[in-house]
Amino acid sequence: MVDAADIQEHADVIGADGVHVGTVDRVEGHRIKLKKLEVESNAHKGHHHFIDLGLVADIEGDQVRLSANADVAVTLEEEEDGDGV
Repeated sequence: MVDAADIQEHADVIGADGVHVGTVDRVEGHRIKLKKLEVESNAHKGHHHFIDLGLVADIEGDQVRLSANADVAVTLEEEEDGDGV
């Protein structure tokens, strides 16, 4: 398991398939809090999502690499209250 202290704010979160999932806001407990999405067409605009640290495969500089593809990681994201999307 990776050390949460190694995850930098503003790091890119990348799925195992190389697709961008989000940007780290900070680590809270056992989860990565992603920055709020501001894209008008996104259904999850304006609130944070979280990814469990268990999905982190590696940290490479300013990139957090996940063990799941981006499309799968997005379905595993948790809302701010801890509920699944």
